[in-house]
Amino acid sequence: MTGRGATQLTFPEAFALPVTTNLRTAAAAFGMSMSTAYRLAGRGAFPCKLLRPGHRYLVPTAPLMRALGIEEWPVYADDLAAGAESEAELD
Repeated sequence: MTGRGATQLTFPEAFALPVTTNLRTAAAAFGMSMSTAYRLAGRGAFPCKLLRPGHRYLVPTAPLMRALGIEEWPVYADDLAAGAESEAELD
């Protein structure tokens, strides 16, 4: 489904998304062009849930990640070390 002008997100970019994102970012996650994304959204056939507050589309990140086949968030060694340091400071 990649099209002209479509830029795919990297895994780190996908994992850094906020709770909702815009249609452009979601289209990039799927590797599709904006015209394809708008066409699918208009038909109610976008690959994940869309919200429509007003005239724009919002895409909840959790359904986006599930549609991409990403069920679990990665755990990074730096995050584990930071958590251990925080826990040690509380003791």
